[in-house]
Amino acid sequence: MSSSSHLPASTPNDGDRPWLKWPHELPPISEARQTPEFHAFQDEERHRKMHKEIRDRIFAGVSVALSPSPNSAILLAGGTSVDFELYDTDVLKTEFRQEQFFRYIFGVNYPDCYGIIDLDKKETVLFITPGTDESERWEGERRPMDYYSKRFGMDATHPVSELDQVLQSRGIKNLFTLEGTNLDSGNATRTRPNFPGMEKYNEDKTKLYPFLAELRVCKTAEEIRLLRLANLVSSAAHVYVMRHARAGLVELQLESLFKAWCGFFGAARHCAYTCICGSGAHGSILHYGHAERPNERVVQDGDRVVLDMGAEYDGYATDITRSYPINGKFTADQKMVHDAVVDAQQSVIKALKPGVDYRDMHQLAERVILKHLLAAGLLQGGSVDELMSAHMASVFMPHGLGHLLGMAVHDVGGYLPGENRTPTPGLSYLRLGRKLQAGMVLTVEPGIYFNQPTLDKALRNPAQSKYINQDVLKRFLGTGGCRMEDDVLITENGAENMTILPTTVEEIEQVMAEANKIRAAGKA
Repeated sequence: MSSSSHLPASTPNDGDRPWLKWPHELPPISEARQTPEFHAFQDEERHRKMHKEIRDRIFAGVSVALSPSPNSAILLAGGTSVDFELYDTDVLKTEFRQEQFFRYIFGVNYPDCYGIIDLDKKETVLFITPGTDESERWEGERRPMDYYSKRFGMDATHPVSELDQVLQSRGIKNLFTLEGTNLDSGNATRTRPNFPGMEKYNEDKTKLYPFLAELRVCKTAEEIRLLRLANLVSSAAHVYVMRHARAGLVELQLESLFKAWCGFFGAARHCAYTCICGSGAHGSILHYGHAERPNERVVQDGDRVVLDMGAEYDGYATDITRSYPINGKFTADQKMVHDAVVDAQQSVIKALKPGVDYRDMHQLAERVILKHLLAAGLLQGGSVDELMSAHMASVFMPHGLGHLLGMAVHDVGGYLPGENRTPTPGLSYLRLGRKLQAGMVLTVEPGIYFNQPTLDKALRNPAQSKYINQDVLKRFLGTGGCRMEDDVLITENGAENMTILPTTVEEIEQVMAEANKIRAAGKA
């Protein structure tokens, strides 16, 4: 395989369908290590540069956001190893994943750490829990403290046991600590500093969370570069799955194909969330793939699949969905649904720019979908405005249009302090309810679902059932859903789609037809 098979760092705006040049199979190890993703993954200088950008932004905004008095510092506690242990054993149930605010600032993905930002000296200090003589047997030799300073660009590194001593030596008297609630999810932070002597310091628990959450909303230049690479990983993995999808596979095998590419070719050890691989009627379950329904169905010929899968690359999430028939050929009904969703997605992306309220974008997507469902005869007896008033779009798109994306797949900052989700059906599920700013990264993910419980509720409601042509609806029952989801950067003048994937019916059919030919010829 020649070097031309390497993934190009391109965007969909190139117009050359770059996925057609991507390898069909996992490449040789030597070539896999030459991808942009592996180079970035192994580039410690790039890592230090990104987190220095973030810390510089903290120093630039801290005087206004925190109004610190002299002798003040930001103090964060990282995640603990205990969080990742089973209750009755010392075997880890999964690899450690750092608390996201801590990793955002310090870049460290090790358990049981503390970190301070000395606001007077503008210095960053890391505190590590060193290994023991016994732990060296299992985990390798202890690294010297200066390793961590060099690796992560710290001004100093000390053992956690010296935290109080270092604070005292620096004259720190006031601490800003992290405590707050994500206004979208309602989930509160769980990490809290707790060390001997902490009672000696004045602690402010209110100002830091809103400051850091808002700081995470707009990405730095290096974060954007990293998210582009993350999207390249996930996009290539989705194409790899598309080329190998076929009837007879278990949904879990589609998930496994995605993960194999992400790790082997993309340097991504984790997925950003549990993979959703719904086929047939299972494609109508919005968060399918959970423990009770673990991507376990055998995919049947003619099924449409909804594959919502995103790699986590160096701590940053992607969230991408593609839907298509497993045999690579759309029926007329599948094409109608697909075209409607793609039209809604592309209409929104074209309208995105700073100052646009994302709640308006959600309703734009609803209007486009309703227009298509009316034209197809699935809805009847009213104009788009009338159907909007009856909340008919939420019957078929029972989820929000998208959300912020970053270190979390549903990233912080979706709502401003003092604002809550709109209770209107459809909008009530929207995780991003604010005006857009340059530097935001968000998902655009309209969909059409034939979700039986949601449809049954609408059919029992005379105010909605009168608009549904039940004879036409019968053709779609049990067919699942369709969602098209891309990750988009808001720029100064518009938006950049960072996801690089076949989207239209023609593009998807081209990729799958080519793969089917290769398979039929016995080459794959």
